[in-house]
Amino acid sequence: MTDFSAMQDALINCDQDKLVGLVNTALADDAPAVDILNQGLIAGMDVVGERMEEGDMFIPEVLMAAKAMAECVGILRPLLGEEDAGQETNVLIGTVKGDLHDIGKNLVSMMMESAGMTVHNLGVDIGPEDFVAQIKEKDARIVCLSALLTTTMPMMKQTIDAIVEAGLRDQVKIMVGGAPVTQAFADDIGADGFAPDAGSAAKFAKTLIN
Repeated sequence: MTDFSAMQDALINCDQDKLVGLVNTALADDAPAVDILNQGLIAGMDVVGERMEEGDMFIPEVLMAAKAMAECVGILRPLLGEEDAGQETNVLIGTVKGDLHDIGKNLVSMMMESAGMTVHNLGVDIGPEDFVAQIKEKDARIVCLSALLTTTMPMMKQTIDAIVEAGLRDQVKIMVGGAPVTQAFADDIGADGFAPDAGSAAKFAKTLIN
């Protein structure tokens, strides 16, 4: 019987070596890769996200946990069946045009990947037309817009307007975030939601697709 709780504990404690060992042992015992992913790794990262929201874990620890998660996902990826690949949710994330900040965006990207989503991190200084093109190319279902400057916040509205004008608004859920961004601002510009940190962003994204 695979001890998924031990995997969760190793992940929460950022013990990469122990986690990799537990994953390999579970595979040797014929545990399905998808069960290891969902019941061990994703369940553990859900706790990491909750603790980050509550201020019980901080960015360096979260990054260590995400690195351990990524190492194990690399082990599992070749073993995950085609039926699981078909359930992928494509997410676009990028910092809007004129803004070059990316640390928070990258953390959100890692947390969403750890939650089982397929994340396309577009980088920084991304114009509205680029978001529109990538929605079409990647068949995205969630678009995450980041801004860390009050002067670039209006670009979020311009990006959403461009998505509407392209006829793609019904295809995607749009999330916004960044230090100066608020729920009221998200409501004003027509976004589907706002998240104050990476842990809650991943959790909110899951509610949007469910």
